[in-house]
Amino acid sequence: MKEHSDKFTTLSSVPIKQLYKPDDISHLNYEKDLNDPGHFPYTRGLHETMYRGRLWTMRQFSGFGTPEETNKRYKFLLEHGQTGLSVAFDFPTLMGYDADQERSVGEVGKCGVSVSSLADMEVIFNGIPLDQVTTSMTINGPASVLLAMYLVVAEKEGVSWDKVGGTIQNDLLKEFIAQNSYAFPPDPSIRVVVDMIEFCTKEVPKWNTVSISGYHIREAGSTAVQELAFTLADGIAYVQACIERGMDVDGFSQRLSFFFDAHSDFFEEIAKFRAARRIWAKIMKERFHAKKSRSLMLRFHTQTAGCSLTAQQPYNNVVRTTVQALAAVLGGTQSLHTNAWDETLALPTEQAAMTALRTQQILAHESGVINTADPLAGSYFVESLTSQMEKEALAYIQKIDDLGGMVQAVKLGYPQKEIANASYKYQMQVEKKEKIVVGVNEFKLEKEPPIETLKISDEIRDRQSRRLAEVRKKRSHTKVSDALEELKKAAEENKNIMYPLCDCARAYCTLNEMISTLKSVFGEYYDPGIF
Repeated sequence: MKEHSDKFTTLSSVPIKQLYKPDDISHLNYEKDLNDPGHFPYTRGLHETMYRGRLWTMRQFSGFGTPEETNKRYKFLLEHGQTGLSVAFDFPTLMGYDADQERSVGEVGKCGVSVSSLADMEVIFNGIPLDQVTTSMTINGPASVLLAMYLVVAEKEGVSWDKVGGTIQNDLLKEFIAQNSYAFPPDPSIRVVVDMIEFCTKEVPKWNTVSISGYHIREAGSTAVQELAFTLADGIAYVQACIERGMDVDGFSQRLSFFFDAHSDFFEEIAKFRAARRIWAKIMKERFHAKKSRSLMLRFHTQTAGCSLTAQQPYNNVVRTTVQALAAVLGGTQSLHTNAWDETLALPTEQAAMTALRTQQILAHESGVINTADPLAGSYFVESLTSQMEKEALAYIQKIDDLGGMVQAVKLGYPQKEIANASYKYQMQVEKKEKIVVGVNEFKLEKEPPIETLKISDEIRDRQSRRLAEVRKKRSHTKVSDALEELKKAAEENKNIMYPLCDCARAYCTLNEMISTLKSVFGEYYDPGIF
């Protein structure tokens, strides 16, 4: 029978053969390359029992509008079975601006919650026991400031820092590569990341200090292999910087975590996750000489692909998200966020957020996919694709090493150019219908039915500005001035900035006051216009 296409490829254009046979995996040594789940190189998963012992954390990304509205949404999700919190901040917060600044106009509360001072964080987590839930915060440039605020909230609630668990994204390198919400130039950005790792290793031992993020790299248009390679290369840069600070690799690496995208090509995504664990384990053992088994383990959170969602026929996004979530689970993720079907149009409504959460719960409790660990192991196709992705990712990592490491590669614009080229190629494939996107370039409707979306009022900026004015009125100006001076001195004298940042948060210094103080020492990054 004639095949309906001249060539079959993955979403990332990796060629796929008609049939895979034993010869395709004859190069594999079971103990060296796969091994049982819970054993080096962890290709089949981090734990022997995998989901039979513990399900993945269901962590829906949320946060919008005012701190009061976000607090209400968190309590709603916890009441319906969510097991971890994930905070999305609005764009002014991501950039280190206060709500009442001119640059914040039109953006306050629109794509996440607005935070300008400790007073906002106190409201967001009001009534939520911080020693019983873990919290993930999606923030990078001002990550050190938001972590300081979170820790002071815990402190004021009587929760000691050694009982606080969670993750902060804090991946500054991927900001230069993909998301562009940076604050400082690359070199001081790495210094801030290392400060946070060093501080948390000593003071907040349950905290995951960096969520090394491929998600935004993929959302910027990379292929699956580029996502894998650039993410792991970022991880190498952070580990190297910590070792150069004089830290013991086994002391901090166990609290590094990763964050990947789960896109729509089912097998490519599963292979990517399996390859990621194998490559990282070998890098940590052979390159950095880590000795503890947990130092070798790549633990990761997954989010289904926001960039795959379509505004056309948006209910189809439930199906896309289900397929992507299943790939993440079969790939062995430790934590999962499923996108809501309406997120391509606005922040999710309560009903859409509930459907996204239920998608995970159905996979966990009805599908049967949790009953055995890594059920696709031994598949001629999956194992072959895993090895192929490993080989291609290692070639990228070697190229980055040859350029002098990821920081230098970023300055040269190397990963940025590679992603831009991949994104352009994919868009051409869609426009030529070489890749079909249901409802977009095929199977279209003449008229899309209207749907209700969440609306964020512009009045939120006024409310947040009034709260900020009240904070400035009540706080001690002497304490604010002294705390900011100590922060500046720590930055100048190359001392760890996390301790003075916590003092700034206690004094109710604002986000922008702290970031501006650091910029006065570190400088501010502007896009050099590589393209």
